[in-house]
Amino acid sequence: MALITLGLNHVCAPVALRERAAFSADATGGALIELIAQPGVREAAILSTCNRTELYCNVEAGAESSPFNWLHRHRQLHGANIEEFLYRYHDADAVRHLFRVATGLESMILGEPQILGQVKDAYSIARNARALDAPLERLFQNTFSVAKRVRSDTRIGASTVSVAFTAVRLAETVFTDLAEACVLLIGAGETIELAARHLTEARVRRLIVANRTLDHAQALASRFGGYAIALGDLEKHLAEADIVISSTASREPILTTAMVKRAIAARRRRPMFLVDIAVPRDIEADVAKLADVFLYTIDDLREVIDENLRSRQQAAREAEAMIELSVEHFMGWWRSLELRNPIADVRGVAESNRDEILLKARGMLARGRSPEEALEYLAHTLTNKLLHAPSANLRAAALRGDSELLQAAERLFDTSLPAISSNSSDDKHED
Repeated sequence: MALITLGLNHVCAPVALRERAAFSADATGGALIELIAQPGVREAAILSTCNRTELYCNVEAGAESSPFNWLHRHRQLHGANIEEFLYRYHDADAVRHLFRVATGLESMILGEPQILGQVKDAYSIARNARALDAPLERLFQNTFSVAKRVRSDTRIGASTVSVAFTAVRLAETVFTDLAEACVLLIGAGETIELAARHLTEARVRRLIVANRTLDHAQALASRFGGYAIALGDLEKHLAEADIVISSTASREPILTTAMVKRAIAARRRRPMFLVDIAVPRDIEADVAKLADVFLYTIDDLREVIDENLRSRQQAAREAEAMIELSVEHFMGWWRSLELRNPIADVRGVAESNRDEILLKARGMLARGRSPEEALEYLAHTLTNKLLHAPSANLRAAALRGDSELLQAAERLFDTSLPAISSNSSDDKHED
């Protein structure tokens, strides 16, 4: 079997391709059921965020292409030249990649904490879909343990940095004083909640929260002193917004070019600043062509993000060392799954020899031989039987200079151990 990771992220693929490959949370469970039905796919999990879509699979030997073929077909990526954007990792590299992802070392913002929650969500969805067995189950549990240790033992998350924080920082470069700005937040998920918190700390003048489910919008708005609206009423309030930050799970754009054009006209050409941190995108790309509109997608946040990287570089190096050690431990366990442990065969041969010799010793007693003679025969013959094959093989190893086998025998038989004394605990409990 082989452990593989197949994916694309913000480093290697443009947002237009990432949004085509993305899976919504609602669709992931059904997709996993279909994925593990593919030839040779034993287990699978799908991690899909605004920055990445990744498949983690345990496949049979020779079936490494099954997840790629399924992804290509399922997401209808024909003609997308997806091959040049995809990365693939196998076995130890796949384990290392998941550890790095969960600890934030692969994130756009180094060390950002949200990704661990997203990995946990991916794990929960895979469990509920019954797409996990022991190997991937153990991999994810190890992942959570590694991420927790990195968070507690390094300063990887010391600075308050997130995509939401970066979006607010970017807004501050356009509107110097957010206390004079009206901000419209579209969505009610964790990213939008973080943005609302940062905006409240910046004492934004007015906060509007729009969401498809009005109750969710009201719950979020009430926590931060905002005003909630239904998504259907979005265009009525769009012209009020100086800043728009959007992050929903919609498969189609929430803001069209026509809607923004009408809002700009109603604002009498006062500029609007829009940040689209959703994948797939919530705001039509052509909005960027409108005059007096500043549109930034998640890929445009890189410059601001780079400013926050330096303080986390040392912590990242510490995290790398911890991850390498954890990869070695996991791969030792992984390799043991395919190693045939000979202990059962060794014990079976030993027990067969014991039974054969014990039968003969009992026969000696039945024929009138003394117990001492029968016991001596049993001990001598059983010792010779058990040691004959190892002794012959070690003699042959010594003749051909096989030091590796000789050293292994020393560790296996451990001749430094003391002999069992006549007053051992076993003797004390005999009748």
